[in-house]
Amino acid sequence: MTGAADDVILSVKGVSLAFGGVRALTDVSFSVRKGSITAVIGPNGAGKTSLFNTISGFYRPRAGEIVFGGRNLAGTAPPERARLGLARTFQNIALFRGMTVLDNIKLGRHAHMQTGLLDALVYRGRARREELALRAEIEERIIDFLEIQHIRNAPVATLPYGLRKRVELARALAMRPRLLMLDEPVAGMNREETEDMARFILDVKEEWDVTILMVEHDMGMVMDISDHVVVLNFGQVIAEGSPATVQADPAVIAAYLGAGDLGRRLSAPEAA
Repeated sequence: MTGAADDVILSVKGVSLAFGGVRALTDVSFSVRKGSITAVIGPNGAGKTSLFNTISGFYRPRAGEIVFGGRNLAGTAPPERARLGLARTFQNIALFRGMTVLDNIKLGRHAHMQTGLLDALVYRGRARREELALRAEIEERIIDFLEIQHIRNAPVATLPYGLRKRVELARALAMRPRLLMLDEPVAGMNREETEDMARFILDVKEEWDVTILMVEHDMGMVMDISDHVVVLNFGQVIAEGSPATVQADPAVIAAYLGAGDLGRRLSAPEAA
């Protein structure tokens, strides 16, 4: 992706990752511009989730560097990356099923809390003020924004799948992200749920001034809302550009052969 350096919030430069003798990523490079929605697509096993785990700090790359907000993230642990403004959701929903929706969302702010252990145990003064301010922000902004007021006190285990995905997005927003990484945000959703999530993602970008990087298999949604698309295959970037450019790229067409009708997958919404 071209653009001035100060317009780029994330740069992945020559990143390689291997597990034993198996190469998961090979010399992967791309940039994410501030205020954009960038999608990473590719067939199953292309290395998309490995890439996300590397950016998040769960995997350490064998080579290359990841620069976020002008800072090289080498040696930076996942909690510190979260404090810097790097938030994510997961392909498999990672919520505490026995806790309420509100309590799960509040956990997203833990990286930014100033209260120490002693203050929290006593729950007076600064600890109480910080807790009340956090709850007010979550209820007045995040819960209202995602239209989940009616379930805020419900245990997560009682919720249908689509609402749990929405709660996970809420928890990520509670982290006050500068870059929000979404790992298959509409996987397993029906058409109505997918349209709702696409609307929320667009609104997060526009109203919250948050940059989006997402992995997604729903090509209809990817082509509709993305500004830039990066295509992985066998751990390598084989194409990148606007949705229209990627859709017509011969390398992308070849990569998707055998995974179904490419014309249908890349140009039309998938069936609910």
